[in-house]
Amino acid sequence: MTDTDIKYGLAGVVTDDTAVSKVMPETNSLTYRGYAVQDLATQCRFEETAYLIWNGELPSQSQLDEFKAMERAQRGISKDLIDVMRKFPKGAHPMATLRTAVSFLGLEDKEIEDHATDKLYERAISMYAKIPEIVAADYRLRNGKEPIAPMKDLGFSENFFHMCFGEVPAPETVKCFDISMTLYAEHSFNASTFTARVIASSLSGIYSAVTGAIGSLKGPLHGGANEAVMHMLKEVGTAENAKAWMLDALATKKKIMGFGHRVYRSGDSRVPTMTDAYKKMVDIIGTDEAKMYWEMSKTLDETMVSEKGIYPNLDFPAGPAYYLMGFEIPMFTPIFVMSRITGWTAHIMEQLGDNKLIRPLSNYTGPAQRDVTPINAR
Repeated sequence: MTDTDIKYGLAGVVTDDTAVSKVMPETNSLTYRGYAVQDLATQCRFEETAYLIWNGELPSQSQLDEFKAMERAQRGISKDLIDVMRKFPKGAHPMATLRTAVSFLGLEDKEIEDHATDKLYERAISMYAKIPEIVAADYRLRNGKEPIAPMKDLGFSENFFHMCFGEVPAPETVKCFDISMTLYAEHSFNASTFTARVIASSLSGIYSAVTGAIGSLKGPLHGGANEAVMHMLKEVGTAENAKAWMLDALATKKKIMGFGHRVYRSGDSRVPTMTDAYKKMVDIIGTDEAKMYWEMSKTLDETMVSEKGIYPNLDFPAGPAYYLMGFEIPMFTPIFVMSRITGWTAHIMEQLGDNKLIRPLSNYTGPAQRDVTPINAR
């Protein structure tokens, strides 16, 4: 086998069928079940998108009402889990605490070995309902505050703000957040989704698969990029410094977060919609700091495109948008999980619907077979 036969990073390798999502080459548009994600983000609430990803079609009003009732009935995490979370090291990254908390949800599931499709769907909705509370409770506990219980008369996004801050912001802010949830919900066989499918293929169970996916998403080359973008903006410091910073970073081959994508070649189709939401947040906040981040982002974007022809990805506008919503930087990737739990679990169910153990081959480059020399003769 030669290097030309090996697809490093599985680049360009098609490993299975999926009906969940696809980037349409002719329009460069990410679609969920055939619908362009930018249309879903602007015309539907995230609950509708979640229903679509799991069920294949957008819901009628009665179907949506039933779906919302199912999710809201699953809200609320156990006292045992909150007690465990109280013992987490305060310096632990929220993605690490979330990974452990989701694993704990599996410990509480008395029917964990039942892999029937209806049971998997129930667990998917349960995690979709509970993960926002885990993220919010962890945020409050690490800041010396008591968790706030969910409210069952609030929508998905409104309830998350309530559990984090004790209040729901203006509808315009909620809409910006809701848009981000839809844009982050699914993206075919990305690293964390493929991780989830690999684990699911061994019949380890949905909680194992989601826990593994969270571990994969934690990396800065995947989900952690939205956090890295905000750290980058803080490092740049001012809008006036942005162009010089980018030129120096390019000259010194510094890793620049929030640009480029393994799938898109002429720009991430999700970016314009999220950029509009980011600008909306700048207008809502209206501070000099918010305006500075916006101008800084524009200059970094324009400089990268003009110098390298590389376009921003979704993380580039999402990071500062979350920051302006009031979320701490380490929360950005856990918020990503709140959305992507829909895509992960849809893929897990799809994998188990016609399962084959995922077991690729490798190209061995070590020594040829050899004899063992006894220790006294070495």
